[in-house]
Amino acid sequence: MTKRLGELGYYLLAGAGGEGPSTLTHEARRGEELGFGTAFISERWNVKEAASLTGAACAVTEHMQIATAATNPNTRHPLITASWATTMHRLSGGRFTLGVGRGIAPMFQVFGIPMVTTAQLEDFAVMMRRLWRGEVIVGHDGPMGRYPVLALDNEFDEDIRLALVAFGPRTLALGGRLYDDVILHTYFTPETVARCVATVKQAAQEAGRDPAEVRVWSCLATVGDHLPQEVRLTKTVARLATYLQGYGDLMVATNGWDPAVLQRFRDDPVVLSVRGGIDHKATREQIEHISTLIPDEWLEPAATGSATQCVDRIRREFDYGADAVILHGATPDELEPVVAAYRDSVP
Repeated sequence: MTKRLGELGYYLLAGAGGEGPSTLTHEARRGEELGFGTAFISERWNVKEAASLTGAACAVTEHMQIATAATNPNTRHPLITASWATTMHRLSGGRFTLGVGRGIAPMFQVFGIPMVTTAQLEDFAVMMRRLWRGEVIVGHDGPMGRYPVLALDNEFDEDIRLALVAFGPRTLALGGRLYDDVILHTYFTPETVARCVATVKQAAQEAGRDPAEVRVWSCLATVGDHLPQEVRLTKTVARLATYLQGYGDLMVATNGWDPAVLQRFRDDPVVLSVRGGIDHKATREQIEHISTLIPDEWLEPAATGSATQCVDRIRREFDYGADAVILHGATPDELEPVVAAYRDSVP
């Protein structure tokens, strides 16, 4: 069997989902063949519903960890979420990680869903751990809501990993205190990665945990030049542009970028003309124009170039403090040359 690269992960149905959910089983099998340690699934409210996809991924793999990164803790009843995680845990032989995050504020507002708070993320983690230990929770009244009784099975004693997608310092610290994995965002600068890792590890230590037991994942766009130029533009420029559409202020503040550049991007007529996410709605001509609006500095935190150059960039993420790296935005077939070069570079 191919030696497992536990420090590397990738996303199933990366981005908008490619050709649709039917490609997931192939991508899951191929990722396992290449030796990835973890396959991540991000939820979109179209044809990327997380529970369905994790079931399929767990069913067609035998060795990889399957993780959500992320679903939202307030879009399902806590019992449904706890039951789903336990089902995946047992179906996969202990290979499932339940990863949660806040979600995108404009989307939540449009759909009338309250934004997830840090207090809810903390309450959620404690609640899940108790339910998985077989506890009966009576009269819960906390940030996640009021519930007369919450219970799964008093014989449960499940050890299920919890992951948190984190941006700000309070969320990062929460990950260090209560979660097993903390997943950073794509296009974080080296300084941002190092700062985030330090925040997580310090919080873990202050909570009496072993900082080494809390795994921090860098999420690194990995787009080699063996891919066609149009594909590379979509996976870099269009992907970052979509993040700027959804939560540009947060990206800019986190990385210390110039807010004036973001405002020029937002005011641009071409950007305003794209109805939906740029990464899956914009034409090639529109993306080429948008590429002139985004500084090279903003696109630099990515693994690009030859397979060897990609590997060099991936390894620098470990130097910045990351415990593991998600090769983000590409399918296993697209990542195969990079993974091969990575294996060749291992002493």
